[in-house]
Amino acid sequence: MNKRTALIGQGVPRAQLAELRQGRVHHVASDEIFAGRRVLVFALPGAFTPTCSSAHVPGYVARLNDFRDAGIDEVICLSVNDPYVMDAWQRAERAEGIRFLADPAAEFAQAIGLTTSNNEKGLGVRSRRYSMLVDKGTIATLFVEEDRPDDPLEVSDAETMWRYWRPNEKGRGSAFLFGRHGCPHCARAEDLLKRHGITHDSIYLGEDLTMLGVRAATGATTLPQVFIEGKLVGGAEQLAKYLSEA
Repeated sequence: MNKRTALIGQGVPRAQLAELRQGRVHHVASDEIFAGRRVLVFALPGAFTPTCSSAHVPGYVARLNDFRDAGIDEVICLSVNDPYVMDAWQRAERAEGIRFLADPAAEFAQAIGLTTSNNEKGLGVRSRRYSMLVDKGTIATLFVEEDRPDDPLEVSDAETMWRYWRPNEKGRGSAFLFGRHGCPHCARAEDLLKRHGITHDSIYLGEDLTMLGVRAATGATTLPQVFIEGKLVGGAEQLAKYLSEA
C-alpha cells in the first residue's frame, strides 16, 4: 500500500499552522481549519520557487471560482515557510481568495508523512508537493507528486483536482481582455464578464501594449479583444453573443 492509498479515508493529523492577519501572526490548529467543511489543500516545497510560482499557484488561482461553485468551502496553499513569507507570496501572486498557511516547523508535513529533504538546494526539510481534498476532517482524495530532482507537477495541479471533483463539468473558465482606459466598449465587455462570473485579467494600451501588439495577437485593430479559455471571441458585441449562446 503506497502513501496515497494509506492516507485516503484517514483523518487529517493535528498540527499547529500559522498565518499573517493585519500584520500579526496567528496560530491555528489544523482540526479547526478542516472540521465540518470541505477544504482543498495544495502543498508545495517553498514560496517563490520556480514551479510553485509559475504553475502550481497560478493554476489554483485560475480555477478558484470553479471550485467554489462546485461546493469547496476553502482553497488553501500550504508550505514550510514562515507566515511573513507566505503573506508576501500571496500578494506577489495576486492570489486573493486563496488562504496561504505556513507550516513553519514542518509539523504538519511530518505528521502527514510527506516531507522531503532539499538540503542540496539550501532549503532543508520541506513538504512534498501534493494536493488533497478534505471532507469534514477526513482525507477524501490525495495526489502526491514523485519526489524527483526535477520537481514534477503532474498530478497535484488544479486541473487534475478539478477533473476528479467534477469530471463532467467544464467550469466557468477564465478570460483575458485587451482594452483601453476610457473605452465604453471595453467597460461593457468587462461588465459582461463580471456578470457571468468569469474571472479575467485585462491589459490596457500604454507603455507595455500598443495596437501593433493587439493586431499581432488577434488580427484586429479595434478594442476590446477578448479571449476565453484560449479562444479569441472578439469585441463586446461578439462577447455578448458568445455568452448568450453558452
